[in-house]
Amino acid sequence: MTATLSSPLSEQITATFARRRLVALAVPVVIFAYLLYTFFAFDIPGLAQRARLDNAAILLSDFWSHKTHVTRNNRTGDVVVAIEGEGKGTYPPGKMPDWVSIDGGVTTVDLGTGHIVTYDDAGARLVVPGYGTIDIRPEGNGLALTAPEPLPKWINASDTRIAVTTPAGRFNYTKSKVETFRYQAGWELFFFTLDSPFHGKSLLQLVSLAVSGDRVYPDRSNFSAMVQDVWTNQMWRHSDVVWALFETVLMAFLGTMGAAIVALPLGFLAARNFNPLGPLRFAFRRLFDFIRGVDGLIWTIILSRAFGPGPMTGALAMAVTDTGSFGKMFSEALENIDEKQVEGIRSTGANTLQRARFGVIPQVTPVLLSQVLYYLESNTRSATVIGAIVGGGIGLLLTQAIQTQKDWEEVAYYMTLIVLMVMAMDSLSGWLRKRLIKG
Repeated sequence: MTATLSSPLSEQITATFARRRLVALAVPVVIFAYLLYTFFAFDIPGLAQRARLDNAAILLSDFWSHKTHVTRNNRTGDVVVAIEGEGKGTYPPGKMPDWVSIDGGVTTVDLGTGHIVTYDDAGARLVVPGYGTIDIRPEGNGLALTAPEPLPKWINASDTRIAVTTPAGRFNYTKSKVETFRYQAGWELFFFTLDSPFHGKSLLQLVSLAVSGDRVYPDRSNFSAMVQDVWTNQMWRHSDVVWALFETVLMAFLGTMGAAIVALPLGFLAARNFNPLGPLRFAFRRLFDFIRGVDGLIWTIILSRAFGPGPMTGALAMAVTDTGSFGKMFSEALENIDEKQVEGIRSTGANTLQRARFGVIPQVTPVLLSQVLYYLESNTRSATVIGAIVGGGIGLLLTQAIQTQKDWEEVAYYMTLIVLMVMAMDSLSGWLRKRLIKG
């Protein structure tokens, strides 16, 4: 009898183990097949071939350094030296950097390590140590290049444009202008622009001027003048950046808190133990699913078409998205309360609102606050992307800097500020969560 019963059981156990072994082998095979399909569907080999590592190196260097443009107009002979090629960073006449000299119609640019660039009416020459002299001059409708053969890969030459890229800097020549870029470490003009009387002074000199030096401006102290020059810096726009950060945090705060205020009463209507009407509960739960099922960026685009761009539109988009998430989480928290506390409040003769205020809210407050504070921290990051769409906050400045394709040091600056802002909001959220929930 025992043998009869144990035989089917043994076969069942063996079959179960066989199925599990098959599943254990099938899952990795399916994952590997999907990754293999993705490898070819996304054209990973082609992506690697199209990668421009030289452009990536230039981009990374732009993050932590700045470049000065030395430009000569070949038609007029005028020479302009400007940081990042901007008018706000143009050196005034007679105040050129020490590595640029202008003598009549000849301009000499010392890029360092023996790299010397010379402009004159006949053309331009670039001396590259270890290679030789690159001589360029206009000839007919094109350009004539004289350089040691064979030409290396870092010289890109055509009939209308010649570009040279060296570790010391870059050089471009066309019939209309010749331009040299010298890279230097640091974010130049971050504090004082060239027109400020404090530009070029060391930290000790600035401290001495602020403490005991003669006033640069008779109507105000040197310290206030320094603060004013930094605040109104036209290159880095510190005042605009501070306001943009405030707008970003404000969007996140208004969107999160607005969603929490709207979702709390709706959560009661979607909770099983507070709303006995099944169809009504079903309707609110599906409403929450619909709202949070549409991504916040989609709501941002829809609302920006309806209400126009602006920070308030971004806050409204976050509020709409978070209302669906909060409604679901709040209703689930309300369904898991301890009914004994509510019964105790009811025994005192309290009405429905009083039971909710003194029997329900104190139980769910820690959960609700924890969720709201977490979303506030998360929305601070989201506000950056939303701000780029609706035209507000630090996201707008970041997008503008990226679109110029040249202000990558500003991109790095804004990215650093965004990370610091998120870290600050994370610390503030943790402190508030500890103070409000744990006491």
